[in-house]
Amino acid sequence: MLEFYKTFEDGTRKIAEPEPGCWINAVAPTEEERNFLIEQIGILPEFVKSSLDEEESSHIDYDDDFRQVLIIFDYPSAENEDDDSIDSTYSTLPIGIVILKGYVVTISLYENWSILEMSQGRIKGMDTRLKTRFFLLLALRISQRFLICLRQIDRLSSRTETRLHQSVENDELIEMLGLEKSLVYFSTSLKSDEVTLSKIMRGKQIQLYEEDEDLLEDVMIEIHQAIEMCNIYSNTMAGTMDTFASIISNNMNIVMNKLTVITIVMAIPNIIFGFYGMNVQLPFPFVWFPSFVAILTCVIATVYFFRHNMFK
Repeated sequence: MLEFYKTFEDGTRKIAEPEPGCWINAVAPTEEERNFLIEQIGILPEFVKSSLDEEESSHIDYDDDFRQVLIIFDYPSAENEDDDSIDSTYSTLPIGIVILKGYVVTISLYENWSILEMSQGRIKGMDTRLKTRFFLLLALRISQRFLICLRQIDRLSSRTETRLHQSVENDELIEMLGLEKSLVYFSTSLKSDEVTLSKIMRGKQIQLYEEDEDLLEDVMIEIHQAIEMCNIYSNTMAGTMDTFASIISNNMNIVMNKLTVITIVMAIPNIIFGFYGMNVQLPFPFVWFPSFVAILTCVIATVYFFRHNMFK
């Protein structure tokens, strides 16, 4: 899908054909659309390929001959965007921003909220003709989206932890493991984004204007805050998982202890009746005597174990 947007005096509108100073949004482009970006717009083929690679990490690339800059920036993605869903799983995906003469182009495999908000004109100060500002505004929205997703993960982990207090089941532990994995993805991507922004801050690949410096600082602050939150949540969740692992192990020991005590008590009658089942002469050859001894011994053993807290 290819869409074209341009900022006019009355706002940003969608246009039918690409014009100088417009923004081209490519989401899961077909082969024909990729050829259009390469042949008509002039984007380097390797830039298009890198932008559509799910495994591509955040970085910045520059081509001196064609005067093009490619910025790969990781953004958060959730399979279920519903805040109240306990089945949401989070990951990160790359989006490519290509800055070249006359255009700014975003290329991604999937739609994301940040691009959707920008296409709907909900970002204050967005101007497709100001390419550097456009990228910084997009990076700011992505960093803010990271913070939103991190708060959702924190809420989900709190709910799962509450359910774990009531019943330690495999489903809850698997959910906690999934959230912990999401935090690992977030931490890795945020650090890569931070490195990319640090390179941009030097102003070698992208020309930074004086009015954009404050915006870049805001983006760095949001990224640093997201990294800090991610580290805090990761440490908290790791501690929670270790605690519940200890609880599960302790519960298993308690169950095994009770089963061992019950087994010992139940084995006493078998020992006594076994003696009287032998084909030898034994004292008190009465039917009631071994039963009485077995019951009495079981009672004594049970009282002994209760006094030593073996049934707790």
